[in-house]
Amino acid sequence: MSSSGSVVVVNCGSSSVKLALVDPETGERALSCLGERIGSPDAVVHMTTTSGGESRTRTITPAATTHRGALAHVLQRLLDLDLPPLLGVGHRVVQGGSVFRGSVRIDDRVLGQIHELSALAPLHNPANASGIEAARAVLPDLEHVAVFDTAFHQTMPEVNYRYAVPARWYEEFGVRRYGMHGTSHRFVSQRAAQILTEADGRDPATLKTVVAHLGNGCSATAVLGGRSVDTTMGLTPLEGLVMGTRSGDLDPAVVELVADRTGESVTEIVRQLNSASGLLALSGLSNDVRTLSGKAAEGHAGARLALEVFVHRAAKHVAALTVSLGGLDALVLTGGIGENAVNVRSMLLARLAHLGLVEDPAANADHGRGSTPAGRITVSGPGPLAMVVPTDEELLIARDTVALVRQH
Repeated sequence: MSSSGSVVVVNCGSSSVKLALVDPETGERALSCLGERIGSPDAVVHMTTTSGGESRTRTITPAATTHRGALAHVLQRLLDLDLPPLLGVGHRVVQGGSVFRGSVRIDDRVLGQIHELSALAPLHNPANASGIEAARAVLPDLEHVAVFDTAFHQTMPEVNYRYAVPARWYEEFGVRRYGMHGTSHRFVSQRAAQILTEADGRDPATLKTVVAHLGNGCSATAVLGGRSVDTTMGLTPLEGLVMGTRSGDLDPAVVELVADRTGESVTEIVRQLNSASGLLALSGLSNDVRTLSGKAAEGHAGARLALEVFVHRAAKHVAALTVSLGGLDALVLTGGIGENAVNVRSMLLARLAHLGLVEDPAANADHGRGSTPAGRITVSGPGPLAMVVPTDEELLIARDTVALVRQH
């Protein structure tokens, strides 16, 4: 670890709590925690400490099972450990609306605004706010910083974020496209630009990239000269690509039809679109691409269909995003699937061959690690590159936190 210290990075999800102690210079983690089943009597926290290259994991039961209680319990344990000096606390916040265009230091006013934006992210912002409240109570002498998933996409032009709906919906209710995964897209696009500049002398100010974050949640973003100009997720994370359990793009009349036929509420139908759709629904088997790939190879029709739909939808969106760029220099793949699923990358590149993307099977099989420039998985030629660039949202949050703390 560096001598300067570490940042506490907090990510409170709808039913989980993640915490890491991150060195903002090296990215090393002295400690990481995962709290699962938060809000239920079965809540547990797995705490891993790393020292001298060795890791030790303990499972503890928090004194309280709420987000605030579980995080407070972990932070108190953290203070009892022999750890590097703490520089600040960075919090992932899902929805910053059109209010927050970048990361900000947290005060009571900012916390109030995060609460107010909960209407746009009812599953996430309340949990994010609870984590902030708990951490401020336990660590009151440290600066706390909010890093928003939506902030990176606030550079999108109006033509790309407006829906063709009654103006009142936009003006009074904030109905527009906000995008998500902005922290990942920003980290990966910056890293890709660095790789290409060092290897090929590309000008990062004119670089045209599409970043595809493919995991259980999926989104793709058009990045022009380091700025998000278009993205696939919309008002919520439900729009866009097919995902592990989310449907992605859908005719809204489906909701009316299902409600009419089943008597289910809109809330229940949207819940199913979020948690019972996507790869899970198409395959009838699993939302895990590793499982589906194995079963597809064995001839499971549902697994094959799920993978084909997943890749087809992703290819359509990647191609569409090039319209906002006026071309393409690089397709950058990240996330659990993007970084690890050789077969998915191969299928995706085959569907995007008309853009000049050509698979190098050996480089793809090695996840691009042995390629030049680093991450390259296409053959040389005049067309765009395909790259694998691992994401590290916690490191970006730590670096944003230190930058804001040092400005104060």
